[in-house]
Amino acid sequence: MRAKHIMTQDVATIRGSATVAEAVKLMRLKGLRCLIVEARHDGDAYGIVTETDIVSKVIAHGKDLKQVHIYEIMSKPCIVVNPDLDVEYVARLFANTGVWRAPVIQGELLGILSVTDIIMKGDFLEKPKLAFLQKELQKAISNARSVSSNCGADSKKAIEAWDLVDELEAEACFYGVPKPEKSARELFSDERKLATVS
Repeated sequence: MRAKHIMTQDVATIRGSATVAEAVKLMRLKGLRCLIVEARHDGDAYGIVTETDIVSKVIAHGKDLKQVHIYEIMSKPCIVVNPDLDVEYVARLFANTGVWRAPVIQGELLGILSVTDIIMKGDFLEKPKLAFLQKELQKAISNARSVSSNCGADSKKAIEAWDLVDELEAEACFYGVPKPEKSARELFSDERKLATVS
């Protein structure tokens, strides 16, 4: 499942020159927790202003919401998500950066994705990443063995097939699979050596 499958497409935007009072009115009207700050021109970045920004940077300091502008409290550039990014990687991006939501952008603003979207719409209950990786790893090992047998173990195709196996093994370890004493490539190499000796 990718970001574009679970993002919210109804995104409210605001100008950086707008006041925080205008932002609060818009957030209340639409029932939103953040607004995307429009880019001023093609080379400009999008920004984001969240309810936390408003509470911690304006209300907590007793400032007049009509006198503070969005550009004074927004985050810009903001973390953005590619629509084709797998949901697990979006979750990892959020965890690593501490953000709760981010605009989905590919040339233009397509939507917004939040931790709530991940929890409520993600398919990780039905399709856990680790189970998927283990299936993919077994397929990749089988393919690498087949390619090595048909094209030669030192062929470019075989090397690429085993590189994929190495990548999948490393990713599986990242998700908690214990690292084996020998990789699938090393086991295959050992089998070939034994077959040559016999």
